[in-house]
Amino acid sequence: MRSGVRLGIDVGSVRVGVARSDPAGMLATPVRTVRRNGKVAKVAKAPKVSSPPVDGPRPDLDEIAALVVEHDVIEVIVGLPRGLSGNEGAAAKAARSYAQEIENRIRPVPVRFVDERLSTVSAQRSLREAGVSTRKHRPVVDQAAAVVILQSALDAERASGRAPGTALTDSVPENPVPENAVPENPVSENPVTDCPLSGDVALEVDPR
Repeated sequence: MRSGVRLGIDVGSVRVGVARSDPAGMLATPVRTVRRNGKVAKVAKAPKVSSPPVDGPRPDLDEIAALVVEHDVIEVIVGLPRGLSGNEGAAAKAARSYAQEIENRIRPVPVRFVDERLSTVSAQRSLREAGVSTRKHRPVVDQAAAVVILQSALDAERASGRAPGTALTDSVPENPVPENAVPENPVSENPVTDCPLSGDVALEVDPR
């Protein structure tokens, strides 16, 4: 198992959930929820970091890049939503595009994809069991989904001894779905996605 902090990212159309691991790569914990193309809800201002020029201001990407610097991150894990058959639709395409934008900001820190089907379902179930209303605290769900994504990646690496998933630079869409195809399952703000789920997931998120 490689040592070093990883970030887990759950990409949604409105919000992005962020989680991080401990330096030993044992446990994923929630960090915050970042609003796409906007401000981070109720969190302290992050330190500025240098990044390649982009078209227009992107506070969401700036925030993620700042977290990479703040926690001395060795790798960013992005959940890749696929249909239950393994096909990639609009949600996966959006996640790939966002991951590329992150990678442009944080080079040379690598970005990897892991399959995240059913991660949001697992996060919602865990939060309900903890007595947290997922309807009232949707940003909490985003953080919890990022925790599930990252924990599955940590567990996979611990079991195999290899980096989890696929590198962004090596990753190509598997069984892409035509743009006019009817989606297999409805896609929510943060898509319902399937990964090897772990029972040891820390979901003590800040409901603010």
